[in-house]
Amino acid sequence: MPLYLNEDQIMLRDTARDFMAAEGSIASQLRKYRDTDCKDGFGHALWMQMAELGLTGILVDQADGGMGLGHVEAGIVLEEIGRNLTPSPFLVTAVAVVEALRGTGQRERWLPGILAGETVAALAVDEGPKHRPESIEMRAERSGNGFKLNGRKQFVVQGASADLIVTAARTDEGLTLFAVGKDAKGLEVEGVRLADSSIGARIDYRDVEVDADAVIGEVGQGEALLGRVLNAGRAGAASEMVGLGSQAMTMSVDYLKQRKQFGRLIGEFQALQHRASHLYSELEIARSAAIKAQQLLDEGSPEAEAMVSVAKAKAGRASTLAVQEGIQMHGGIGMTDEYDIGLYMKRDRVLNELFGDPAFHADKLARMKGY
Repeated sequence: MPLYLNEDQIMLRDTARDFMAAEGSIASQLRKYRDTDCKDGFGHALWMQMAELGLTGILVDQADGGMGLGHVEAGIVLEEIGRNLTPSPFLVTAVAVVEALRGTGQRERWLPGILAGETVAALAVDEGPKHRPESIEMRAERSGNGFKLNGRKQFVVQGASADLIVTAARTDEGLTLFAVGKDAKGLEVEGVRLADSSIGARIDYRDVEVDADAVIGEVGQGEALLGRVLNAGRAGAASEMVGLGSQAMTMSVDYLKQRKQFGRLIGEFQALQHRASHLYSELEIARSAAIKAQQLLDEGSPEAEAMVSVAKAKAGRASTLAVQEGIQMHGGIGMTDEYDIGLYMKRDRVLNELFGDPAFHADKLARMKGY
């Protein structure tokens, strides 16, 4: 398939871009929620507006009331979210968690709220300082007609605001995913502000009891399902980083056209032109990798997992290059809060860590290829 957008996808991109821009200038909402010490780090009114546009149901099957589109379309929306630094639960709720719920008995309970913009969901996987899903130790022991969960999760994005927490734990049969409601007894949630001013959470599960209906999919069969969920999140994060990096590059190039040094625009210096050209090439490669990964996910291709790791690693490195070059080209003022470029750098750090950093995915890909 071609690595560019068709007419319908371009229309979706333009709609999403106009909507994000209309809700506030770049980073203005992020500053608002940061400076007012908002406990959620995003606006629920904006989330409901996204629902009115149908964006929260972009991956939800039409039979369940959604748009029935694919990961490519979700990536289009996420690229615009990244470009505008729009604070929202779209990546985790409308992409990763929806992927977990699709085709399971839990969809009837939770998808209507997500479609209406009334429900925020979180994904509780990581337990250590880095993303290592293969090292999950949290236990779910059988108790009566259900399970009792004990353990601790970290880096749970939007965990403090979530109505639903999709939780990965180990049962005697193997890894299992559970749908845990925010009011579950024994659940202790500590909201923490991340580097980009969004809100994550540390969550303690102390004899949290859930019934058998809380199981997503089949008991002991969660490894494949979690892999699918993480791949959806990783591909989406890659697109958001492409959008973030592209806007950081645009801001930097605009600055090169305005700032003068030694009586000349700094954009006339050939060394800076070469660096800008290199950055453009890296971002275009990252965008192509993200689209390819999403196309393979939509096709259900066995090659999708490898390409998702390529996309996440490449987008992570390209977006980091974009913000680093942006900070350097702006000079010292780039680190001041007056300029947006520093906010892009902070968001880049969080997205790089979310669902695995470039080193994690380079190692994962090498192992898949037998190295």
